[in-house]
Amino acid sequence: MAKTYKEIFMSRTDHRVDIGCSGPELASRDLLTMLRAAAEPTRLRILALCVKGELTVSELVRILGQSQPRVSRHLRLLVDAGLLERFPDGSWVFYRLPYNGPKAAFVRGLLDGLRTDDPMLSRDFEQRSAIERERAAAANRYFQRNAGRWGQLRSLHIDEREVERRMGDMLPAGQLGELLDIGTGTARILEILAPRVTRGEGIDISREMLAVARANLDRAGLDHCGVRHADMYDLPFLNASFDTVTIHQVLHFAEEPARALAESARVLRPGGRVLVVDFAPHVLEDLRREHAHRRLGFSDDEVAAWFKSADLALLEIDHLPGKRLTVAIWCATKPSVERAALPTSPEAAGMSQ
Repeated sequence: MAKTYKEIFMSRTDHRVDIGCSGPELASRDLLTMLRAAAEPTRLRILALCVKGELTVSELVRILGQSQPRVSRHLRLLVDAGLLERFPDGSWVFYRLPYNGPKAAFVRGLLDGLRTDDPMLSRDFEQRSAIERERAAAANRYFQRNAGRWGQLRSLHIDEREVERRMGDMLPAGQLGELLDIGTGTARILEILAPRVTRGEGIDISREMLAVARANLDRAGLDHCGVRHADMYDLPFLNASFDTVTIHQVLHFAEEPARALAESARVLRPGGRVLVVDFAPHVLEDLRREHAHRRLGFSDDEVAAWFKSADLALLEIDHLPGKRLTVAIWCATKPSVERAALPTSPEAAGMSQ
């Protein structure tokens, strides 16, 4: 028996948003605008297709079998009505359903009345699945061309599974709310933390890595996670947008690590956590030549000073020695209680060995 759209939504969206009439209230003018925008067969198909995640204009053109100007016109109406979100990614533009708020609740309630076994929608989803398979094939080709570089670097430090386990231990128990993964790469951190988040967002400056990340999220069926092209120095999010921020093996590429941490603090909610994973200081100069590392690791005092400058309170530090590199994990919070109650130095936080 085919699932209803409500069942799909409840498996992928922020469960804090009610579905249907019991959700947040809307002004009558907004409600009429949304009803007019949705009350057209092609636009309803577009909304249904975006249940499983973001799509580009060209992908929607291919699935719908309509001209790009016509599809773009439908998309503009849906965006203007608040039923879709639009964000650019270089020369591409992605569209997706809103995650939170009364308009998100309206879309979910609207699509709950549709069945996935509708002949037209079934054909649309078959086309979407073909696009997902093509993404996966392109990602595999990319990994084949670059696998040696990742393998060489991984052989120098501790098994990533141990790093991931320790990351999970250093974050609060239970649900982590809304997560931002800065420099998401292959979206591995989104994958491992997905069961504990209501929404996961990954950003990266590399469009090649974002193609890999999207394929990985498609394969894992993580419809409540998405990725986008963005600069870690200028995050495209409002202040206090996320409960958790992760920065995994990114800062050693950064020209201005302190600025990146300050920007992550800006989008963190009070009481939220920032988790930074990178290398402790080392002398492997070949990583600059062969892997484009800007910095050869970071000291605890250096990272603690950056946290303090960004009004973050250091909570915990761990060092995980490997063959030639030591992985360090630093955890900080944006205080929502008296600052004096929280440690601000490596000594006060305590460093695990």
